[in-house]
Amino acid sequence: MTFKLLGVIDPILKALAAEGYSTPTPIQQQSIPILLKGKDLLGCAQTGTGKTAAFAVPILQHLYLNPPHHDGRRKIRALVITPTRELAIQIAESFTVYGKFTGIKNTVVFGGVKQNPQTDALKRGVDILVATPGRLLDLIDQGFISLKDVKYSVLDEADRMLDMGFIHDIRKIIAHLPAQRQSLFFSATMPPEIVALSRQILGNPEKVSVTPEQTTAEKVEQAVYFVNKKKKPDLLMHLLKTEPVYSVLVFSRTKYGADKIVKFLSKKTDIDANAIHGNKSQGARQKALGDFKNGRTSILIATDIAARGIDVEEISHVINYDLPNIPETYIHRIGRTGRAGASGIALSFCDGEERPFLKDIEKLIGKKIPVVEEHPFPYVEADPAAEKPKKEERPPRKKRKPKSAFAWRNENKSIQKKSFPGKRR
Repeated sequence: MTFKLLGVIDPILKALAAEGYSTPTPIQQQSIPILLKGKDLLGCAQTGTGKTAAFAVPILQHLYLNPPHHDGRRKIRALVITPTRELAIQIAESFTVYGKFTGIKNTVVFGGVKQNPQTDALKRGVDILVATPGRLLDLIDQGFISLKDVKYSVLDEADRMLDMGFIHDIRKIIAHLPAQRQSLFFSATMPPEIVALSRQILGNPEKVSVTPEQTTAEKVEQAVYFVNKKKKPDLLMHLLKTEPVYSVLVFSRTKYGADKIVKFLSKKTDIDANAIHGNKSQGARQKALGDFKNGRTSILIATDIAARGIDVEEISHVINYDLPNIPETYIHRIGRTGRAGASGIALSFCDGEERPFLKDIEKLIGKKIPVVEEHPFPYVEADPAAEKPKKEERPPRKKRKPKSAFAWRNENKSIQKKSFPGKRR
């Protein structure tokens, strides 16, 4: 199967060939013919399956073959909504690459930075807008964006939108879109809330599902280390020094935890690491991601939300410093390594409180993750008696006899006089 056989036109084929894309991925093979026919699509696919090209290529082709009838400023004819800044930037870059021989223009808007460069690009006119929900609504309210000409809309990473609390923003955005449009809806998982949302957005969609959980689990070498929570930093440092790592993505459950790991590594070792999460400025996040992609830093500490925008092909190791409490998230994490048919290694740290998470993960992938028994920081069961030291016994307090109302009044005559000034009768 080739892109040409899928019905892709020459200008886009030329751009795909320049990027070395010859064989479409399963999600592309299934989605592109459906979308070229103008049908709505409900896609279940995780990051790393090639879904960006699956919707970008048909949208570019539609816009190229159906130019606008007006001769004035370009109007937004395609809208892609995505949860994070990094993913929005990545998608916009993909549109630029795939459409470089079509003359189609795109831009991206997201929060956390000044809006002037973004509004300037909008004033010049664009065909495709990639946006995060908050900044999109803000610019709509300010009058910089109109969605009345949108013919193609994409909601990407819908499950992450739900996790991040964007569900109400999405409904507001949908209200600004024309009723007559082609709608695309992608989500890595399909909980009931996501299914309900898809019904509000889509008409009678075709359904495509690419769930490479088992293939991901098979091609990525996995292992788990049982370790006490306090010893996780030491175990991480040990692995980074002893394992043959060259590009490592470390997952932390919290933003504070990610920063803490970076501080520990910089203090205890000469290892250069960066953190990427929602509390970082956009400039800092882009620099950290750029340094990681270009190989200037070999270790990136990330939270799950921030990692949705990381698209680096050659990641040798994924380390789950904290196990996720949602099993599907584990699949998404380890899918960051072993891409494009390459092998990869996923190592996980598991403390006592995370044992139930590990059990759920193993149930999902259908196999036991091998346990590494021999390492310098094995898990040690805590002694309950040692954890709760006995409190020192204090001598009993003497009970004071309550004072009578008469005695209290005599002791507080001065207070009464100050509180109620005036002539005495």
